[in-house]
Amino acid sequence: MEIKQMQQERNEQYTQRHELAVERLRGIVSEETVSERYRMYFQDVSLFLLELENVRRKIENREWDWYSTEEMHSLNEILYSDIAGGRYEKSYANPAFAADNFGVEMGRLLSLLYAEMRSGIPYAFENRKDYLTILYELFIEVYNCFEQTYEEREEPQEKTVRDALYWYASDYCDVFLADRVLEQIDPEQSFAADIIENADLENDRYLYSFGEYITENELGTARHLRSLSEETLKKMADVYTEGYRIGFINTGKDLSRKSVVNIRYALGFEKVIRIAVENFRKMGLKPVIYRAASSVITKREHHKIGYFGGIANWQYEYDHRQDQALFMDKRYIERRLEVMRTVYEQHRELAAQFAGPAVMETFGEKPFSPKTVPEAPSYSDEQRALALQYDSRSGQLTNEYIKGEERSFTIIAYPVPEIGEQYPEIFDEVIKINTLDAKLYEKIQQTMIDALDQGEYVHVKGKDGNRTNIRIRLFHVTDPQKETKFENCVADVNIPVGEVFTSPVLEGTDGVLHVSLVYLEGLQYEDMELTFKDGKITDYRCGNFADEEEGRRYIYDNVLKNHETLPLGEFAIGTNTTAYVAGKKYGIEDKLPILIAEKTGPHFAVGDTCYSWSEDIRVYNPNGKEIVAKDNSVSLNRREDVSKAYFNCHTDITIPYEELEEISVVTKDGKHIILLKDGRFVLPGTEVLNIPLDEN
Repeated sequence: MEIKQMQQERNEQYTQRHELAVERLRGIVSEETVSERYRMYFQDVSLFLLELENVRRKIENREWDWYSTEEMHSLNEILYSDIAGGRYEKSYANPAFAADNFGVEMGRLLSLLYAEMRSGIPYAFENRKDYLTILYELFIEVYNCFEQTYEEREEPQEKTVRDALYWYASDYCDVFLADRVLEQIDPEQSFAADIIENADLENDRYLYSFGEYITENELGTARHLRSLSEETLKKMADVYTEGYRIGFINTGKDLSRKSVVNIRYALGFEKVIRIAVENFRKMGLKPVIYRAASSVITKREHHKIGYFGGIANWQYEYDHRQDQALFMDKRYIERRLEVMRTVYEQHRELAAQFAGPAVMETFGEKPFSPKTVPEAPSYSDEQRALALQYDSRSGQLTNEYIKGEERSFTIIAYPVPEIGEQYPEIFDEVIKINTLDAKLYEKIQQTMIDALDQGEYVHVKGKDGNRTNIRIRLFHVTDPQKETKFENCVADVNIPVGEVFTSPVLEGTDGVLHVSLVYLEGLQYEDMELTFKDGKITDYRCGNFADEEEGRRYIYDNVLKNHETLPLGEFAIGTNTTAYVAGKKYGIEDKLPILIAEKTGPHFAVGDTCYSWSEDIRVYNPNGKEIVAKDNSVSLNRREDVSKAYFNCHTDITIPYEELEEISVVTKDGKHIILLKDGRFVLPGTEVLNIPLDEN
């Protein structure tokens, strides 16, 4: 049965419950049957839900199609106004404000409840009567609890609300989470694909049909792409899709056995994505384009995985990243894993057809450094252990049905208008960076690899306030004529060109990694320092907060991902001086995404290696030598206990060229081969990389 027909039937099944729930919400708006302390909360949230229902009806009866662009924009602003800008300070979605009104524990619960209701915005635009009914019924259930205690002249109990949230999340895993797993592999789930392929992209109107927050970034991106020639748009799409195809070739994987590609991107790039969809179809791949999750049941902390629009408030996203802490226990984790396995098993053949993600990132947004909000939910030590266990086991489950050795990916990035007044020039510069001559870099980087292959370890030392001083132990090759330690990265899965990388030997990798300013996964870090012993982090700090412990917690949550330590999974040397100079020229060094920034100096990735889940696939450089440095002593645990081999994270940290005193290769006999000196390439055969630096 077609997905759209199934969805229509589900809506029909929910019709009676839906109508009853909507009627009840209308009553709540004017009732005075709960304590005055909570009355405004329930009335305000009811009004919000009725606004969602109003939108859903306009979508259902096609009234939306007759809206002007201005009317669409106005409605979009209304839906997100409560958390945007200064309004968030006095929003019930703000855990601190809710705690001030209702006490810390009840405030956290009611703030989560409202945040979960806000997850219904996209459901209204998708006309998901089933999903909205479930949300409405949860809200009404909690309201009924407050009504009952008011009648009995008692205070509502936090446990009652917590239990309602727990059973909602547990019971509806087999709806929300099951659908989430399926939409990641099934191209028939085509809400976004239909808009991308069929909408009039010459008009701003289509952007509002996604149900995402639309800002000047999304509008400005779409308008800028309209100003570009078809040739330029095709070049952007081609480098994106060709990188994906070449990634399979270079890793010896058979793309012809696959039929599904996942496209992840930020709204505004539809003109390029439409061409990319056509390119992928020519490869035999249908697109799955799923929305970044918004529900506490499906989202992964504050990370946006899928397609998404503007972020109305990053602090809101950050405050609610660990909302599951309010009800997570072992039973809930087991329930989630059970649902995942059931869906994968029911759709085993479809999962096996999944080729991997093709990601188009954006950058240029104002860097975000979060405030510490004590009232925001956070995991207990026991829950952190459960979250890590879930990440590990869900990763193993995914790999069982979508085998790592058979899938690949590609990733590319472009700026958004928020980057500044020179946005058009910066955009053109990034197109140039993303389409640099791969053959030229291949030759230069091979010269560097030839030197690195002679080494026992690499020494990286900072200068002028950069405290980096670290030795990276290198893998030992047994047959130098056929084997190599470093991969020659020439813009396939990882665009743009410009790095050589390896999986270091952990034992003997010691020292300090320091960077004055870095921007990782949407978060800014100041004066960040990591200390390594035998390749594992033993200490860490940053200067984001006056309280050093808050800085440590910030790194623990967002870099270590709640692990007590992480290994050094990758060491690389970036060679893209063109990108480095562009960052300097336009003053956007701190806004470059890690995808580009990692090519502008040496970088160190903590977590899994670049070859996780596919270490046994034989990989070769363009010169025919096999890359043998793919494992470390942690990843090798997969042979006995896979749960001890992977961390399901990989975070790159780059040191800018100007903060480097030296990068040198130290050979077995103690010889130092200097690759970079005072931020310049000095190894014979690599000096051409200094030309962009000299022209700056």
